[in-house]
Amino acid sequence: MIGEMFVADRYVAALRFAAERHAGQKVPGSELPYLVHVVSVAAEVIAAGDVRESESELAVLCALLHDTIEDTGTTHAEVAAAFGAAVADGVQALSKDAALPKEQRMADSLRRIRAQPQAVWAVKVADRITNLSEPPASWSTEKRRAYLEEARQIADALRGASAALDARIAQRIAGYARYL
Repeated sequence: MIGEMFVADRYVAALRFAAERHAGQKVPGSELPYLVHVVSVAAEVIAAGDVRESESELAVLCALLHDTIEDTGTTHAEVAAAFGAAVADGVQALSKDAALPKEQRMADSLRRIRAQPQAVWAVKVADRITNLSEPPASWSTEKRRAYLEEARQIADALRGASAALDARIAQRIAGYARYL
């Protein structure tokens, strides 16, 4: 439960860090600033309300920062210096390894996420919930089907971190069928 362990100053610091790192980036397929995506992921985590209180700050900070290493060139060391090793380790686990062949990246990422506290699992589920909205018009039916299958893999691999997020991703997976 988001509660006393959550510190608003750290939330704002992470939000500013993400805004600076993602400056100029847009949500794919839109003109919205990329910050809308990371705030949406954090909102999913907060709205779920069932992440362990001792891990709530970790979950929210990782949600706000989850794409900084993968998408901006920010390093693990930079995240660790600003937010501590646990947050940096969570963000690193949430980042796909671009050095791996594309077909191995999700399995590798899920393996690394499962080695983290369940708060980090919740962030990955919340990220996919957020991304299970209308896909970019440029996506083929095949790409949309693959994305849906990946969502099912995420839901299966990370089930149990948050009952609310488990229910929400199941709902979003069912609804995504209209885009196939």
